Amino acid sequence: MKKRMVILGAGESGVGAAILAQQQGYEVFVSDGAAIKEVYKNELLAHDIDFEESQHTSELVLSADEIMKSPGIPEKNELVKKIREKGISIISEVELAYRYKGNSKIIAITGSNGKTTTTALTYHICKHGGADCAMVGNIGYSFAKQVALDPKPLYIAEISSFQLDDIKTFKPDVAVLTNITEDHLDRYDYKMQLYINSKFSITKNQTAQDVFIYNMDDLVTRENINQYFIQSTLAPFTMSNQLPTGAFLANAKMHLKWKNEEMKMSIEDFALKGKHNQYNSMAASLASTAVDIKKEKIREALQTFESLEHRMESVMSIKGVEFINDSKATNVNSTWFALESMNKPIVLILGGVDKGNDYGLLKELVKEKVKAIVCLGIENQKIHEAFADLVPTIVDANSATEAAQSAFHFAEKGDVVLLSPACASFDLFKNYEDRGKQFKQAVKSL
Repeated sequence: MKKRMVILGAGESGVGAAILAQQQGYEVFVSDGAAIKEVYKNELLAHDIDFEESQHTSELVLSADEIMKSPGIPEKNELVKKIREKGISIISEVELAYRYKGNSKIIAITGSNGKTTTTALTYHICKHGGADCAMVGNIGYSFAKQVALDPKPLYIAEISSFQLDDIKTFKPDVAVLTNITEDHLDRYDYKMQLYINSKFSITKNQTAQDVFIYNMDDLVTRENINQYFIQSTLAPFTMSNQLPTGAFLANAKMHLKWKNEEMKMSIEDFALKGKHNQYNSMAASLASTAVDIKKEKIREALQTFESLEHRMESVMSIKGVEFINDSKATNVNSTWFALESMNKPIVLILGGVDKGNDYGLLKELVKEKVKAIVCLGIENQKIHEAFADLVPTIVDANSATEAAQSAFHFAEKGDVVLLSPACASFDLFKNYEDRGKQFKQAVKSL
């Protein structure tokens, strides 16, 4: 008798999970409460997988032996409550992918900030170092689909806390935790500890043969690391002390120490600039070292990496005003890093869907560097209240075009217009990519 796997959500991870589950002999049914995008519907049809859209039929879902839930569906969802009451096992897509990955190795990267850049950089280093690898997970390509259709000996996976919430046996050979700051607290009953537990669960199945790379300078990580029974080899990275094992900065050089070997590299040679990227570069270098990428290959790759779209991406300069697209900054901490790395006067475009943000973190940098704020969002009152005493000019905009025009109006030669919203984008845009693309288009039309 075939086991029945029901997949909730038919986005990238859901469809990937459906393809892998079917390949592994499950009877598969996909259910999405919204309309399924054409591209995903075509994939389901091509693989002859049963699905429903714009509804969840309770009896079809609750007859499952196991359920793979899309990371976007919260625990408080009524259907999820029914599944839990019935005692049906819920797993995430990364758990399913892990189950069928064979002997392949996994580098899994999580954290509140920097995980996408660290994942992309780790992939770039490993690829440059000759590894046959794939970049999967939150970064855009389904881990399960990769395992099903094009398996690789090494996967570099960006993993969110939501995906970690439903793991059972998932065990990365190398786990990376970039940092932990307040984010997504709406999904964790506004309890920071629940979110911290979720992030640390990346280590829960690791053994002494595995490696855990973490940011020793991150206060939350440092204060919580001893609460968990972590069996893996610890490899910290830091800017504040020298270490026997791990990565650290001293005299403007990165030192990478691993198994009695040491590599040094001037931070001037890093392709990625800014303090936050020095952390990302240390984390990615350590992860690559842990899977035996040669030191000289790491050095070369750190010099040739090109930064990601929507992450501190230079759009263009108009009349001496530089425009930067940091649409991927969907939380306050990301925006803090963006402001921290700037050395020109800033016209800041902020706002969107607030996830319980504390703008207090930004006040000092805003006071020091920001001359005007353009609020891009439907609900901007909190931003006005937070910065009214610090910034003389705060205006609202209802579209990317309006935001770009207003910001350009307030900027002078030598200034920078920075889109770094500190919020999710779902009020006016499809997602942060759509927000970033519309902003770039608006800038080019000025």
